Amino acid sequence: MLFCRSYVARVPRIFRARFVSTLTFIETTADGKISPSTFNNLAAAKRISNSNTALILGSNASKVAEQFNNLGSSLGLEKILILENAKLDHSLPEYVAPILKNVLETGKFTHFIMQNSNVGKNILPRLGALMNCQPISDVVDIQDPKTFKRPMYAGNILATVVSEQKINLLSVRSSSFKSIDVNNDGTPSEKITIETIPYNDGDSKAVTIEWEFADLMDNTGRPDLVSAKNVISGGIALKDKTTFDELLEPLADALNAGIGGTRAAVDSGLCDNSLQIGQTGKIIAPDLYIAIGISGAIQHLAGMKNAKTVVAINKDADAPIFKASDYGLKGDLFEIVPQLTAKLREMKK
Repeated sequence: MLFCRSYVARVPRIFRARFVSTLTFIETTADGKISPSTFNNLAAAKRISNSNTALILGSNASKVAEQFNNLGSSLGLEKILILENAKLDHSLPEYVAPILKNVLETGKFTHFIMQNSNVGKNILPRLGALMNCQPISDVVDIQDPKTFKRPMYAGNILATVVSEQKINLLSVRSSSFKSIDVNNDGTPSEKITIETIPYNDGDSKAVTIEWEFADLMDNTGRPDLVSAKNVISGGIALKDKTTFDELLEPLADALNAGIGGTRAAVDSGLCDNSLQIGQTGKIIAPDLYIAIGISGAIQHLAGMKNAKTVVAINKDADAPIFKASDYGLKGDLFEIVPQLTAKLREMKK
């Protein structure tokens, strides 16, 4: 991996930390709950400043805000800003970006954090254009309030970016930051101040006509790919969608795992493209990653190489995936996977 570094600000870190204030955008689930990746994003915010504020938008904003008051004392939040409006439920950037601009400029924040998710990728460029700021995307490490690390060229280069901007707009790779362990000391959190902000979408001319949702496997109650501790992933060797589902779903249920796939599996219709793992898909870092029938193309490896333990199942002994694996099973996946699933079920009894 190549490493590049640019000029580092001369102001000592201990002094810089006193003048920064961070706003973190809180993503929520469809049923109005805090997204699991939120606690990774808040951990990133704490790396920057001890003065942290959260922002929640949408029709369930007040309910989500109250959920924070039932958690442990380690969140590090001073205030929660909310704006309840059903128009903001789907985080349409035409509506959200002007609101964020107004909050950031009037609140005297120095940093804004979003997850490097589809929501973040949609909103942050528009927000940057409105504020005439250069966003720093896919941050994997925060060294100090001005110095950030982000991968480039599918992770082949790790760039150290030093920003002298008045406001830093960041999207963070949630899996790169250890989640805050809420309720870790059993101490109830002090009541966090909740403040309602005015609605101002900058007179957006965008009109939402209709929303149509795909029937995704993630809606079955399995963990989200980005936050899942265990992930089962399938490749083109699984042949068709029926086989993909019949082999992977029971194994995923046995491990309480999320399900993903390669670009080739998505292109062949084996799974939805929202489940794609790789350079052009989702970037994950689970505790356990099981690659089934996956050859190990570099684009796919870029999405899962931060997994703590990688297990590969493939009949091709020369498949590149084995070089990136901690454990490898050479053999017929159609025999190995059912046996593995049965053994895990037996162990759970």
